[in-house]
Amino acid sequence: MAENEQPASDEVRVLDPRTLRGLAHPLRMRLLGALREYGPATASQLADRLGESSGATSYHLRQLATYGFVEDDPARGKGRERWWKAAHRGTRWNADKFLAHPDPAVRGAVNTVLHEVATQHTEQMSTWLGTLHGWSEKWVAASDMSDFHLRLTPELAREMRDKVHELIESYREKEVDRDTEGSAPYRVHLHAFPRDED
Repeated sequence: MAENEQPASDEVRVLDPRTLRGLAHPLRMRLLGALREYGPATASQLADRLGESSGATSYHLRQLATYGFVEDDPARGKGRERWWKAAHRGTRWNADKFLAHPDPAVRGAVNTVLHEVATQHTEQMSTWLGTLHGWSEKWVAASDMSDFHLRLTPELAREMRDKVHELIESYREKEVDRDTEGSAPYRVHLHAFPRDED
C-alpha cells in the first residue's frame, strides 16, 4: 500500500441526504479515512489495518463505491486482486441543515456520523498521547491540546469558526512532500460548541 498517496481527486465531496446515509456507518467511515490517509489498498489490507474481516471490508467498500466515495484503482490490481482508492480528498456537509431534516433516517445518519467522528478524534488523540514519548522535542512543542472559553453570539461563533477554517486551509499551499526530512502527517481537530451555564 502506498502510504499517503493522494486520493483520485483533490476536490472535497459535499454531502446530500442520500450520500450522507450511504456514509453513515462506522466501518465505512473508517475505511474511507484509511484510504484517504494511507492511499490505495485491497479489502484484505484494510481488514488487517482496521482489525476487521475481509468480507466486511469488501462489502462496505462496495457500498462506498455505490455512493461515489471510493473507486477501483485499475493501475494496481493483478488478476482477481481488487484495489480501492478514495475518490475525493475530503468530505464537507452542513450538519445543521441535516439535523433539521424532515426525514428521520437523515437525522439518524447525522447522529451516526457525528458520533463516529467524535470517536475517531478521541482515538487519534489517545494514540498521540500514548506515543508522545517517541516523538522529537520539536514535534512535541508543535502539538497543542487547548481549550478556550468565550461568550459569543451564534453569528460571532460562526465567523470565528470560518476564519479558523480559512487559516488551516491556507496551509495546504505550504504542505511539503512526504520525502521532506523531518516532516510528518499533522492532524488538526476542531471542536467548537455552546454549552449550558449550569
